[in-house]
Amino acid sequence: MPSQPEDSQQQRIIDAMIASCAEKTYAATTIADIVKRASISRTTFYKHFANKRACFDAALGSSITEIEAVAKAAHSPSDSPPEAVRKAVGAVLQLMAENPAMAQLVMSDAITVEPAILERYRSILIPALASLWQGASEPRRPEASDPLLAFGRAQVLIFNQIAAGRTDRLPDLLPEIVYIALVPFAGHDEARRQAQLATGETVAEPR
Repeated sequence: MPSQPEDSQQQRIIDAMIASCAEKTYAATTIADIVKRASISRTTFYKHFANKRACFDAALGSSITEIEAVAKAAHSPSDSPPEAVRKAVGAVLQLMAENPAMAQLVMSDAITVEPAILERYRSILIPALASLWQGASEPRRPEASDPLLAFGRAQVLIFNQIAAGRTDRLPDLLPEIVYIALVPFAGHDEARRQAQLATGETVAEPR
């Protein structure tokens, strides 16, 4: 049997970690579980990762990179900042709905394994949102709420949906998440308008 490329093997190990965490949680997952799912030897596992935690960190990093790429690809430079946020949120919720194992790893296991991951998420998300208004023709409105509080509310909503076994229903949260994400940057009126658009409503353009 021909040998597999190094990156292919590593991705299979990462995929096995994500799947095992979804089934058994990170705490219950063993290297034996990962090796069996990935159809590799222990020697091959240790060739790529020093231990289970290193593998988990790689799986988390890979998932975050995929989420960032999907969010970025969901909107175009011609979109206004609020439109970009609505499209990016919709794409990310759909991605997680279609990949429940990844969603659980990012929103549940990651927080259990490394509580400080929430700070990492905040350091990625909030500056990314703020940057949409930099150089945009549409000025940022005076903040109606703290972006940190908005992040916390959104995180709880998504976590609760996953914990309740309704990961496939994450897109149902789109209007509420869009509103929460936009209020600190665009103000109540525009946040509400984009939330209505997220439901499929026909909404009049702002004057």
